[in-house]
Amino acid sequence: MSVYRQSATDTVVGNEDRALFEEMVKRILQQEVAPEYERWEEAHQVPRRLWNTLGEAGLLGVDLPEALGGSNAGVDICLMVCEEMSRQGFGGLASGYNIHANIVMPYLLHLGSEAQQAHWLPRMASGEVVGAIAMTEPGAGSDLAAMRTSAERVDNGWKLNGAKVFITNGQLADLVIVCAKTDPAAGARGVSLFLVDASLPGFSRGKPIRKIGQHASDTAELFFDDLVVPESALLGEAGKGFVYLMQELPRERLGVGAQALGAIDGALQLTLAYVQERRAFGQRIADFQNTRFVLATVRAELEMGRAYFNQCLQRYGWGEMNSTDAAALKLMLSEMQCRAVDRCLQLFGGYGYSQEYPISRFYVDARIQTIYAGTSEIMQEVIARDMLGKANQAA
Repeated sequence: MSVYRQSATDTVVGNEDRALFEEMVKRILQQEVAPEYERWEEAHQVPRRLWNTLGEAGLLGVDLPEALGGSNAGVDICLMVCEEMSRQGFGGLASGYNIHANIVMPYLLHLGSEAQQAHWLPRMASGEVVGAIAMTEPGAGSDLAAMRTSAERVDNGWKLNGAKVFITNGQLADLVIVCAKTDPAAGARGVSLFLVDASLPGFSRGKPIRKIGQHASDTAELFFDDLVVPESALLGEAGKGFVYLMQELPRERLGVGAQALGAIDGALQLTLAYVQERRAFGQRIADFQNTRFVLATVRAELEMGRAYFNQCLQRYGWGEMNSTDAAALKLMLSEMQCRAVDRCLQLFGGYGYSQEYPISRFYVDARIQTIYAGTSEIMQEVIARDMLGKANQAA
């Protein structure tokens, strides 16, 4: 099993190179995404070719080793891409990218065998393979220990049966990391992870799930009907799936945090431009004291949130970011995002409720951030258990 984890000192991208990366990301998003994004929102899915485009531009797997198709840049570069997508108002794309590049690929990098990595990661870096992870079930929600999807040993591998719901990239995914019970009597200790090729017999997808926001992020229900995968599809060791999920949560929640920071900044920039142009009662909206106080509050919260995000990112690089840090970050930034965007939209008045103004998309895209990757209530419970001496029971 690979134990590769890039530390803060492994990063080969300096400040100058980071600036070049950032400029390239902005240019690609403006050239390849911005002109088409409204149509993708209406279609409730990005086109499959976009993943190839992002791969050709080197934006997928940027922190992978070069031998596996990556650029050997830092985790911070991958998170910067998430943030920039959100800043430009592409919240649905940011979520899909976060799943593929910031969650699924690191699972393979940290837990996969050399054969698994060689088979999947270069093709994920090129965009040939799109990744998804299937945890949530129709009757389980955030209670992963209550999942019913099962994996039973058979002569030629494992047989999977069950269903998953709210799976980001579910409609386009070629590879799905599936969480399944291999020992139903063992509770959380009976969960294992499998690399499921979506072309296998027994794999099927339900109709796309229509959401109130992040429309360009395709979301699906997935079904496994006597789906047989080879023994080599087991990711890591049997029965350690829940441990692996907890191990990878810090990076997943860093991704959500990056999306939140980008969205707050993007919404703030839109609002700053609007209030300086729009007039009411003989003066600019920007000249009202309430406007100035609202904008100042959003700016101050954004700076405080970024400071904690950078602190957590540094801890992650040192291997010291724990589940409580991740819960605090996710709780604070996702709730802050909803609050900040709501305040910004209010300053647009009736225009903020019109889909013709981009601020409206920032508003509807924000709401899911307090739900996926662990609800705010679960984050509060994790933090509270840690304070009350029950960190080992964290969900």
